Amino acid sequence: RTCDQLRCTACDFRVSLFNDYIWDQSCDYLFFRNNVPELSKLRAKMIKKKGARAYACQCSWRSVDELTDLQTDQQLRWVCGKH
Repeated sequence: RTCDQLRCTACDFRVSLFNDYIWDQSCDYLFFRNNVPELSKLRAKMIKKKGARAYACQCSWRSVDELTDLQTDQQLRWVCGKH
């Protein structure tokens, strides 16, 4: 289970999540800075992968394909945006 209201405290953007996708390894900071939250632009670097989930804000991104506690990642500044 995951929070669907994540917000980044670094860039102050809502974290987008995409089920059954991962990010291409060529993704970089400028790609996300210029394209979040536009799904049509983000699709260029999304790879279909059943059971995975791609997360992104304007300054950070992650692909998750197994149970992962994102709170243990010290580089992420994502918090629950409240429900």
